[in-house]
Amino acid sequence: TLLAPRVVLARHTGGMTNVPDAAPRWDLSPFFSGLDDRSLVASIEEVGAEVERLRALCDEHDVRAGERRAATPADGEVAGRVLTAVNDLLERVRLAGAFLYARVSTDARDAEAARLHAQLQAATAGLSPLVKRIEAWAARLGADALADLDPVAADHHFWLSRGQRLASRQMSEAEEGLAAELGLTGGRAWARLHGDLTATLTATVDLPDEGSTEMPVTEARGLAAHPDGAVRRAAFDGEVEAWRRVEMPLALALSSHRGEMLVLNRRRGWADALEPALATNNVDRATLDALNAAVVDSLPAFARYHRAKARALGHGDRGLPWWDLLAPMGTPRRFAWPEAVAAVEDAFGTYSPALVDLVRRAVAESWVDADPRPGKAGGAYCMPVRDGESRVLMSFDGSFNSVQTLAHELGHAYHNTQLGLRPWLLRQTPMALAETASIFCETVMVESGLGAAGDDAGARLAILDGDLAGSAQVVVDIHSRFLFETALSTERGRGPLGPERMTELMAEAQTAAYRDGLDPDARHPYMWAVKGHYYTAFYNWPYTFGLLFGLGLFAEFRRDPERFRGGYDDLLGATGIDDAAPLAARFGIDIRDQAFWASSLAVITDRIAEAEALLS
Repeated sequence: TLLAPRVVLARHTGGMTNVPDAAPRWDLSPFFSGLDDRSLVASIEEVGAEVERLRALCDEHDVRAGERRAATPADGEVAGRVLTAVNDLLERVRLAGAFLYARVSTDARDAEAARLHAQLQAATAGLSPLVKRIEAWAARLGADALADLDPVAADHHFWLSRGQRLASRQMSEAEEGLAAELGLTGGRAWARLHGDLTATLTATVDLPDEGSTEMPVTEARGLAAHPDGAVRRAAFDGEVEAWRRVEMPLALALSSHRGEMLVLNRRRGWADALEPALATNNVDRATLDALNAAVVDSLPAFARYHRAKARALGHGDRGLPWWDLLAPMGTPRRFAWPEAVAAVEDAFGTYSPALVDLVRRAVAESWVDADPRPGKAGGAYCMPVRDGESRVLMSFDGSFNSVQTLAHELGHAYHNTQLGLRPWLLRQTPMALAETASIFCETVMVESGLGAAGDDAGARLAILDGDLAGSAQVVVDIHSRFLFETALSTERGRGPLGPERMTELMAEAQTAAYRDGLDPDARHPYMWAVKGHYYTAFYNWPYTFGLLFGLGLFAEFRRDPERFRGGYDDLLGATGIDDAAPLAARFGIDIRDQAFWASSLAVITDRIAEAEALLS
């Protein structure tokens, strides 16, 4: 909703054509004509049949855990057939799944889309235990040996090696199959309950000029960046009251989901709730410890920024109230949709023509759904569909933050173009590395915006404050979520938690992360309910990793642009075939060294220093 005055920017002259005037909706017709498309129904049915054929193939050749033995040439041939079958199946699942998820996430009330999506999930429930069987088989025969025997296995050497490592954390074949089936009415169902409740939840906001107004809670949250402080406060109060109405079912959902996860972790032999997230992200604990240590050291600088902003907004020395964390400062510019697209294209042009071409393709082929509307999921995402083709969801509100979001998600889309050259199993990029291109592109966007602002203090402050507000979310707020989730996992191991205790844990985590930068009497008590991320354990810290890794890569780009361009696309294409540390080493970066993360954070703290000066 464009509630603030819009300042029209100079028209881009780089050749962008046919950009819609209003925020667009995406085009899904290249995939299926609709929910009644016979090929969609057939695809869902065929997925189930292919899962059964894959199971039969694995049964026929005893692809499962067992006593160690030497691999034979016949095993190499089986490995090639099995890996090819999995990739073919994933391609079919991705196409149908992406289409249905796109329908569900843009209209939570679409019952038929939800039914078909659930049907597809049921059809693929058997795939996860089959993949675990293949991993256990790789451990039984040795990934190196299989790679030596077959070219397809050789291409998948990292995947097989990673599976070999993960195989030691598996239950029995029967138990893994049972867990996958029960997950449909357990963990997945609890996550779906959260998604459905939050997508349809409305808030009553007492707007200063309009009175009591009912709106989607996502729209109320969007008012956090409104220029009028009274509107921000009213939206916050309305939002909190909305979460209070559903605190009981959401607490039950999160507590139950976490309880299931802890039981499965224990049965699989994981040391704690964090260990699986590290393994699936291809990141070791030494790296995360170095990252977190640097983050903790940076928290006083973020608190200074928040206190300076609080003083500028008239709150004195108590720190910022939650509703003013995203309050716009300076003279923020407003963007019409064509101007946003043009600004992103201009920024991407400072890096490479390939990024510019990506923007043009996304617009020409209607990849982006940016139109805010009831029933649409909040937040933003980029979803690969086939080869290098993606779909992007966001809710455009005309702010520079929305422009950054567009750049961020199109960064994911560019990443997908590089991954699209590989089989589907080798496109499975862990969260920590999935943010590499998106953060890099967002950083390019901020630098371009600051360059365009020049010496205009108001414009610079607006961009710096917006960027720092986003950085604080990724560094400070995500650290609070990490602390909350750590405490949640510990306490849930002793028994269920209700909404009151979750609210207490959230307050403690926010105090530890925001320190004296946040007004202790004006925290957000329901951030545990807001985020669906908690339904994937320790989902959030990879965003911090991605932000700081992206800033580090951007620094490398500035030091030696040509060298960086020569290796960047290769890095993106390799995020599914190597661990994080070796990938970083390609650019001479040691991510186990706290100094690297501190140097990335220094980019942010330098911006904090400039923002403090402009706020004083």
